[in-house]
Amino acid sequence: MATEIAGAVGLVTGGNRGIGEAFVRALIGKGAAKVYVGTRDIANARHLVEEGQGKIVALALDVSKPEQIAAAAETCLDVSILVNNAGAFINQRLIGAETMNAAREEMEVNYFGLLGMCRAFAPTLKANGGGAIVNILSSGGVVAVPAMGGYSPSKFAARAATTSIRAELAKQGTSVSALIVGSVDTRMAAHVDGAKERPEDIAKVGLSAIKRGTDEVDTDRMAIEVRAHKARDPKAQERALARMLDMDTISTGR
Repeated sequence: MATEIAGAVGLVTGGNRGIGEAFVRALIGKGAAKVYVGTRDIANARHLVEEGQGKIVALALDVSKPEQIAAAAETCLDVSILVNNAGAFINQRLIGAETMNAAREEMEVNYFGLLGMCRAFAPTLKANGGGAIVNILSSGGVVAVPAMGGYSPSKFAARAATTSIRAELAKQGTSVSALIVGSVDTRMAAHVDGAKERPEDIAKVGLSAIKRGTDEVDTDRMAIEVRAHKARDPKAQERALARMLDMDTISTGR
């Protein structure tokens, strides 16, 4: 189920920086009629609104708050492309953390927030011809990364949900794509050393997935290598990832 970007209306959660910001610009660059920038503070999207010349609209949206998701769905009735990019990574361990608050927040944003957006906008996408959903996931949702604490489990859950949502929305003509992302040069990956991909390159792959209706795609070299290592020797990969728990610095190895 391919979706044409030219003339479409997009909504990007967490759209004021990083991969989300790159998606906003990429959508406009490929002819989208309008893009809503979902952000917790609309002041953080002012730079995009100014450069958008009327085509970019800031939208107060915290995906961990159901009332804000509901308000967005009531307001943005013209959306035909939904990009679920908003994410939380708190960098605490599952057992070592003093409380489960970090793990709960990561699950609330990365899983329940994504699910809430899909549920809220499914009727709008249907009314507008089917459209597309793109869920920004992670190689940490393909293999368990102990050093990521609750982030990796939340991405596993989001990946499973993406498959289920795809099946549920197939009859209404909505494509649902999962982007498996490795290490990208964003604030979320500031603690990681080594080579990182540009957000613009991830967005480019994402737009291709929208146009082709691709179910799941590894967006970069790290994501491809992670999947290949898992296929070749999953137990060796598990041991290598466990050793990261004792490292002072996390590196992409490049």
